[in-house]
Amino acid sequence: MSPSKVKPISTATLSRNLTLLPWMKFTQNLLFWQATWFLFLQDTLSASEAVLLYAIYDIGVTVFEVPSGYMSDRIGRRITLLTSGVAGLAAMVCFATGDSFAAFALAQVLLGISIAFASGTDSSLLFETLAAEGREDEVEVFELRLWRFTFAALMVSAVTGGLMARALPVLPFILSGVAFLAMLFLAARLRDGPHTVTESNTVPFTTAIAAAFRKPVLLWLFGLSVVMYGFSHVPFVFGQPFILRALDTVGLSGEAPLVSGIVTSIMMAVSVAASFAAPQIRERIGLAAILLLAFALQITLCVVLAFNQSLLAIAILFLRMVPDSLSRPFILATTQPLLSDGVRATYLSIQSFVGRIAFAGSLWLASRNVSDVGEMPVADLGRVLAAYAVVGAAIWAVLWITARRVNLEVRRKGTA
Repeated sequence: MSPSKVKPISTATLSRNLTLLPWMKFTQNLLFWQATWFLFLQDTLSASEAVLLYAIYDIGVTVFEVPSGYMSDRIGRRITLLTSGVAGLAAMVCFATGDSFAAFALAQVLLGISIAFASGTDSSLLFETLAAEGREDEVEVFELRLWRFTFAALMVSAVTGGLMARALPVLPFILSGVAFLAMLFLAARLRDGPHTVTESNTVPFTTAIAAAFRKPVLLWLFGLSVVMYGFSHVPFVFGQPFILRALDTVGLSGEAPLVSGIVTSIMMAVSVAASFAAPQIRERIGLAAILLLAFALQITLCVVLAFNQSLLAIAILFLRMVPDSLSRPFILATTQPLLSDGVRATYLSIQSFVGRIAFAGSLWLASRNVSDVGEMPVADLGRVLAAYAVVGAAIWAVLWITARRVNLEVRRKGTA
């Protein structure tokens, strides 16, 4: 059996993806609950249950990560993104109507499914659209554009969500549901690009995946992506209780939802600004250096939050997403050309799968070392963040040593 035939698609129809994808990312990331979710859950449950719920979310993503990538590679990008939107909408319904650990756990699983089905698929569709037009060399430019739309949405929704939560804690989840409806409308207008899937009697699927992991560049980037995923989300999970504790020192704990929204909004604005400087930094110091710099910033953030829990330390959270702006678009742009159509989304899903498993495991350990009643104590918060910083420093050293043996600047168009 020969490789599957690809139905011709008009250039105009396919080019529409380049316009729709940024706006789809925008609606997908209008997460009005992002700055208040921990406070919302902690108000109904406990600090340890809130941490555990985030671990459940990661498990939900993990279970569906690889199957969703396989579905994307074998069935299609568009249908996979539509599935993501439906699951996200269902998750917001559960959050808005739930009042128990079980209900919120179901919501987290559905949200995890939504993230899993979008993970890797949007980036794969972008690359295949550009490749169909002979514009592969523009992938970094378009990945950065998607990044900016993503964080513009997060910026807008964070502060407005914080304001909404002051009036009605459940309102941010309701409005996020409306945003998922808009995402579904845009995803329905996307079109799959030329997509060749090689049948198993020529290049077996598992062989193609295994080949990717034999490439030193992909292997190094895989490891970095796994650890940076976790360290990017550490301040997301523990940032809200940190803000609550810092505000409590000046008698403003009741303003935690609003302040958290403002902090998150500024955080995203700083990230967007950093993305404009990222290409120049990458050109000046090289790919390996900018990626290691990004990871070092994540570790530094944990150190500062662990040992300085004053009101002024809240400002350090403004830098939370800067490391992602300095790394994620370049990692994707370097990875995509080295993968074939038939395994592209699956490889990225495996990468996310491992990252989420590792982070969920770390959260499980953290939940066993924090209070199981009410708000998270300052001592617990500092101890957990310090532990993350120590582990991160050790991993950074390993990556720095091994980076010297991997030529990340060699960017081939070969396939895995």
